[in-house]
Amino acid sequence: MAKTTEELLDLLSDLETDQVERKESLRSGDTKDRICQAICAYANDLPDHRSSGVIFVGATDDGRPAGLPITDRLLLDLADLRGQGRILPPPIMQVRTLDVAGHAVAVIEVEPSPSPPVKFNGQVWIRVGPRRAIATADEERRLAERRRSGDLPFDARPAMGSGRDDLDLDLFTREYLPSVLTPEAVAANGRTIDQRLSALRLTTVDGVPTHAGLLIIGIDPTAHLPGAYVQFLRINGTDLGAPIIDERRLTSALPTLLRELDELLRLNIRTAVEIGDGLRDVRRPTYPLAALQQLTRNAILHRSYEGTSSPVRLTWYDDRVEIFSPGGPYGVVTVENFGQPGVTDYRNPVLAEAMGSLGYVQKFGAGLPITRRALEENGNPPPEFTPDPSYIGVILRETA
Repeated sequence: MAKTTEELLDLLSDLETDQVERKESLRSGDTKDRICQAICAYANDLPDHRSSGVIFVGATDDGRPAGLPITDRLLLDLADLRGQGRILPPPIMQVRTLDVAGHAVAVIEVEPSPSPPVKFNGQVWIRVGPRRAIATADEERRLAERRRSGDLPFDARPAMGSGRDDLDLDLFTREYLPSVLTPEAVAANGRTIDQRLSALRLTTVDGVPTHAGLLIIGIDPTAHLPGAYVQFLRINGTDLGAPIIDERRLTSALPTLLRELDELLRLNIRTAVEIGDGLRDVRRPTYPLAALQQLTRNAILHRSYEGTSSPVRLTWYDDRVEIFSPGGPYGVVTVENFGQPGVTDYRNPVLAEAMGSLGYVQKFGAGLPITRRALEENGNPPPEFTPDPSYIGVILRETA
């Protein structure tokens, strides 16, 4: 629950609490990194305060306003720290202004994460008393153990009936681990593979694979999650009754599945050559690759994997592409506000972390704006969304 104005004013002047940090300005990238470290530490809540931590920007160490101009641009920059993909899984936080004796101070309020440990640039930051530091292996274990008693999202829950043999540990060590952790963190002593699997929410502390673990490094994700695949159809016509040119079923673990999907999109995009001004011809694809990538990746990331055997469906007709994702809007996203700028939530936060770490999500919440811009620049009509309580559908139409 967000703190009241009176509670924030009390915290600003309280120099003893470990749930407050103060920054006078954002003069350098180093300051932003320190703010990100603090966000990460408060999201992990190692002391188990079970209440939000607060970062005041534009305040001195003794709790007085520093005179920093609190502009809309500054507030947007602070809020944008959540979506840059450097803090994973994305923290629960809000940014607002606080009036302190006629002077404005920016406030970042960070809630404890339901799925710790949270990492900044691949490292787990914690705070105990005045100390903010990178967590030790034991502190990471304590954060991972706390997940057992929380109300976990589906992808962080154990996949009952699965075991360590269901995980591709070679894929984990060869490809996934180096993408998630910095070289310094990978080289840190005292962490076994089992400890790393647990810290990254791919298994529970008892070694049972989570649903995210099966999706990200599973040998066969569909063995325990029957809908965890992408079904592709290429239709020679404009309706399902027309002949099928190609049919694929992408069932691999996440890193391989995303590569196969990108290859499939490239193979099916046609490029038309338009006669230019006599000096050069203009080559225009039927669909911009960036738009197709954003929409298909969003379908994989935001879909529901719980209680359904339905896959993500990608159907490519002669005049349009249809993408179907099981599971309707989630969390703060509703049918009514779907697609509005800045309105985003994460049904699968561990999967979001994986896609960000693997480089398939550059900035959280930017998928739809990138899609719309790419379509407009290519001359395609805007995407046609059908948000429903049980699914999300979208249609892309060819260039005119």
